[in-house]
Amino acid sequence: MSNPYREIFRAPGAKGFSAAAFLARLPLAMAPIGIVAMLSQTRGEYWLAGAVSATFALTNAFVSPQISRFVDRLGQRAIVAPATIVSVVAFIILISAANQNWPVWTLFASALFAAAMPSIPAMVRARWTEIFRNRPELNTAFAFESAADELVYITGASLSVGLSVSLFPEAGMVVNTIFLALGTAAFLMQRSTEPKVRAVDSESPQRSAIWLRPVQIITLALIFVGATFATAEVSAVAITKQLGQPGAASIVIGVYALGSFVVGLIIGALNLKMPLQRQLLVAVSVLAVTSLPLLAASTSVALLAFAVFLSGVAISPTFITAFGLIERRVPEAMLTEGVTWVMTGIGIGMALGAFLSGWVVDNYGAENGFWVSVAASVATVFVVALGQASLSGRRELNTASVTQPAE
Repeated sequence: MSNPYREIFRAPGAKGFSAAAFLARLPLAMAPIGIVAMLSQTRGEYWLAGAVSATFALTNAFVSPQISRFVDRLGQRAIVAPATIVSVVAFIILISAANQNWPVWTLFASALFAAAMPSIPAMVRARWTEIFRNRPELNTAFAFESAADELVYITGASLSVGLSVSLFPEAGMVVNTIFLALGTAAFLMQRSTEPKVRAVDSESPQRSAIWLRPVQIITLALIFVGATFATAEVSAVAITKQLGQPGAASIVIGVYALGSFVVGLIIGALNLKMPLQRQLLVAVSVLAVTSLPLLAASTSVALLAFAVFLSGVAISPTFITAFGLIERRVPEAMLTEGVTWVMTGIGIGMALGAFLSGWVVDNYGAENGFWVSVAASVATVFVVALGQASLSGRRELNTASVTQPAE
């Protein structure tokens, strides 16, 4: 039996753009926590560090779909390069402001412009789609990218904090900026795999992908999924601290990502015949069922790790099928923007989940934080179940000719 992952990397240019994309997307995980680690040490105020980090994260969540919309119209090189330059320069100013004790407003202003950082996960999925459109290998490629996203969030956050604590406060953000600049440059140099620009029918104005019902349904569903992801992290930290083993939190969180990583790779190697919208419903249903053991997992670190591992098994399958549905239901001329809106949903969900679970932990105890996961996962099932009819429809065909990427 052939290895499906070996098969997808036989495509010309696949290894190059995938490796570059992994480096370029590390800042997605490094920047938010890196800003907190840097400013909490240089300014000594956690509220300020959190506020600047939130400014960056929330602005990026709403700006990146607009950047991706221009990418669909003009091509990756034409838009990603200048957006990255703006982001890199802003990160440099942010680091300087932290190091030189510049006025507080410079921190917020530079974080705002740094949020121009483009969504590399969307760009790389668009390249896989260009290679394997309407072929079963695309599911394997999306599975690989979901696994890569897991690795990014595992390694990126810990690397950023570790550098800042062990070297100097700005170290994590310096490395973050280097990865963004070099990784994106290497990615854009892979010109042979850049998706062609698909022109939109001039008789009908191009609306944003967020107005498409499948994008709305999947984005809303993944807001709730993102909330379950963040809740697991916050609750794990709170429970391990309550048990007197705060250092075990990193292990528990790693186990959570490991469960998702392993199952995602397995799903990607299979050629399932079930319609994607049904696969998504099954995945989120499993997510809801496996969230229940978390409610009884606060008595020991071992039990917590097992329950968290179990609850993580459905994360990657959910992401894989969600992105697969976007590829099949969204017009080709809107694909990058559609994927970016889904990524934005995950980010918004993580921010909301962290806030809500933190509030529950503070007011009702660490053992009750996982109720946010249960509620969010059940809400995901309702959203996906009610959206089955829309998700089963055909792709909207509003594209016309195909042109080469803009120079």
